[in-house]
Amino acid sequence: MTLLNLLQTILLISGALMFLVGSIGLVRFPDTYTRIHALTKADNVGLGLIVIGLIPASFSVLITLKILLIWLLVMLASALSGHLVAWEARAQQVPLKSSGDASLKGEGSLKGESLKRESVKGESGDESTD
Repeated sequence: MTLLNLLQTILLISGALMFLVGSIGLVRFPDTYTRIHALTKADNVGLGLIVIGLIPASFSVLITLKILLIWLLVMLASALSGHLVAWEARAQQVPLKSSGDASLKGEGSLKGESLKRESVKGESGDESTD
């Protein structure tokens, strides 16, 4: 195995892993907006790594240009479709979940969030005996 073949293998496997990471992000993230971000970014990087891995295997400049054109078109389509989905989600007022939401695996997942809620409860006047 030559150094070029090893580099191609690393790039192709890395690209496939980026697709996997994007798919996991699609399932794991809490709201539409973060899912779109994870999927579009990881897929574009994954496809870029795969394209860079395939270019040395092409024996023609025409084939290389076609591969690069496909990559460009997919990046444009991904950005456009992600933007349209986010735009429609915002138009339908799909809520944005924050890290302090109770719907996310336990309330107060961040220490600062739970402390902030406790201090707000204490300042609201619940302890006054008037």
